[in-house]
Amino acid sequence: MKILIVNCGSSSLKGAVLDHASGARHASIKVERIGEPEPRMRINHGDWESIQADGHKLALEIGLSRLVAALPDDIKVDAVAHRVVHGGDAFDRPTVIDEDVEAAIEENFVLAPLHNPANLAGIKAAQQILPDVPHVAVFDTAFHSTLPNRAKNYAIPKSYAAEHRIRRYGFHGNSHHYVALKAAEYMEADERDLRIITCHLGNGCSVAAVEFGRSVETSMGMTPLEGLVMGTRVGDIDPGILLTMLRNGMDVDELDRFLNKECGLAGLSGVGNDMRDIEERAADGDDACRQAIQVFSHRVRKYIGSYAAVMGGVDAIVFTAGIGENSSQARHRIAQRLEYMGAVLDEDANRDASVDKFDNPVAEISSRNSRVRILVVATDEQFQIAKDAANHLIEEQRSHGELTIPVAVSARHVHLTQEAVEGLFGEGYQLTERNPLSQPGQFACNETVTVVGPKRQLERVRILGPTRSKNQVEISRTDEFYLGIDAPVRASGDVANSPGCTLIGTDGRTVELKEGVICAWRHIHMTPEDAELFGVQDRDVVEVAVSSGGRDLVFGDVLVRVKSSYKLEMHIDTDEGNAAELSKGAEGALISTDQSAHLTRRRTKYD
Repeated sequence: MKILIVNCGSSSLKGAVLDHASGARHASIKVERIGEPEPRMRINHGDWESIQADGHKLALEIGLSRLVAALPDDIKVDAVAHRVVHGGDAFDRPTVIDEDVEAAIEENFVLAPLHNPANLAGIKAAQQILPDVPHVAVFDTAFHSTLPNRAKNYAIPKSYAAEHRIRRYGFHGNSHHYVALKAAEYMEADERDLRIITCHLGNGCSVAAVEFGRSVETSMGMTPLEGLVMGTRVGDIDPGILLTMLRNGMDVDELDRFLNKECGLAGLSGVGNDMRDIEERAADGDDACRQAIQVFSHRVRKYIGSYAAVMGGVDAIVFTAGIGENSSQARHRIAQRLEYMGAVLDEDANRDASVDKFDNPVAEISSRNSRVRILVVATDEQFQIAKDAANHLIEEQRSHGELTIPVAVSARHVHLTQEAVEGLFGEGYQLTERNPLSQPGQFACNETVTVVGPKRQLERVRILGPTRSKNQVEISRTDEFYLGIDAPVRASGDVANSPGCTLIGTDGRTVELKEGVICAWRHIHMTPEDAELFGVQDRDVVEVAVSSGGRDLVFGDVLVRVKSSYKLEMHIDTDEGNAAELSKGAEGALISTDQSAHLTRRRTKYD
C-alpha cells in the first residue's frame, strides 16, 4: 500500500507518501510556522517557499495538493495514516477514524493539550481533501499499552487517579517499536526472545524496556515531561520544587512554560538545546555545558541500569534519534560503567558509527567480548506508522472477508526437462498444449506418462508444460503409499536427495529418474503487489483458513511464493482438498495468530 503519513504539530506539518512494505519514499512535505505571519513549505527537500495559510486546514489544502502533484504518475494514495500523540485508555492499536474515534481523541485534549488538538485538526482537514480513502490513527502511546500495573500506576489514591485518568502512558512508541524490531532483525533473533532497552535521545528523550516484544517500562509518564533530561523539558523533578515555585508566585501557565520550554539541556547549559553546540562549548571549557552533558548522561545511564533490573537482564541496548544516532560522545558517557552488566563499548566502533534509514540502518558499537549487544539504530517512525496502518487495514479487510485467496486443488502431475521429453516420446519431440492453467504461461499437455514405484504404478499422469530445468513428479500422500515411495514435502524445484522413479511414455519408452518425486509443499502464488497487500514476503510461511460448509480447516505451514509472473492462487493436493471437501471456486483467508493482530510469519530455510 502507498500510505500518506500526516503528522500535525501545533505549528507545523510533516507528511510523506511511503510504501508500507519497503519504506520507499515517493514524496514528502514539511510546513513550518503555521498560524504565524510567514508560514513556509518545502516539497521533497526542495527550496522553502512562503505560503498563505493561517491554519492547519489551509496549510493541508495547499500542501497536500502539491504533494499529490509531486507523486510519480503510477503512484496513488491508498490510505492516510495520522500520527496522534495521546491515545489515552481508549486506544492500544491503530484504528480507522470515524466520529467516535475523533470524539475520543478530543477527550484526550486534557492529556496532551499541545499535541492532540493539532492532530485532530490535521485529521479533519485531510479527510476533506482525501475523502475516498481510509484514514487511520496511529498513537504514540499504543506501544506502551502493555505496561503492567506496577509500572503504569502512580502512588496516589486509586479513586483520584481513575477520576482524572492519571497513570503512566509513555510516548515515542512508534520509534521504540521500530528500533526494537530492527535490533532483533540485526541480531537474527525473534524480538519475542529478547530483552531490549531502547534509548530514544533527541530533543525529546525517553527510554523503554522492551521485554520479549512488549513494552514493560518507559520513562515518560502521563505527559512527555517525566523521565530523562531533554532539550527543553525538565524530566524527573521533586514535586516539592513545583510547590515551591507556585508558592513563590509562579502561576500554572508560567510553570507549564517553564518546565516544557526553559529547562533541560537549554536550562542547564544556558546556550540552547542543541547537543552539538553544547558539546562544542564544553570542549572549549564551558563548565555549564560540561555539567549539562554530565547530568544528561547520568540520567540515561541510571534508567538503563534500572530497566536491566526490571527485566532481570538485558540482551541489547539501542541508541536512536538525533543525539543517540549522531553523538558518539553522548553514547560513550552513557555506556561508561555498564561493564558490570556485560555491556562493553568498543570505542573505535563507537567513534566510527554512522547510520541512516536506507543503506546502513544499524551499527554495532559493542566489543567482541560484550555479553550485551550495544547498537545504534536509525529510527524511522514514519515507516513504522505506515506499516502499522497498512497491517491494520489488511486485518480489517481480512476480518470482513474482503481479502481472500482462490484455492485450487492440484492433482498429481509431472514436470519434465526437454531431454526427458525426448527420451519418452522421441528425438525432437515437443509437448503439445491441451488447455491453459491458471498460472500465466503454464499449460496441461496432451501427453501423459505412467509413474512406476516399488509397489505399484499410476497411469495417465498428466505432464504440465512448458519444459523445465529439472524433472519433478508431484504426488499426494495417498499416492506415496500406493506407489511405495517415501516422498519428502518440498517446495517446487527442490528435488535434491529426493527419491526417483520410472516413467513410461505412451509407446513404451522409459526414463529412469534418479530423483524428483516429492509431495508438494502447500503454497500460495502471489505477485509482488499481492504480497504487499497481504503484508508478506517471498518464502514466508503463513496460515490459511478455508470455509467449505461443515469441513472448515486452517492450513498451516503454507509457503508464500512471490513472482511478477504469478497469479494469486493457493495450491493444495488432492488429499488436502478432500479433507476440506473443497469445491470449484473455493477461497481461503490469510489469518493471524498473534495477540498484536499482525501476521505470524517465519522465514524458510531457503533464505
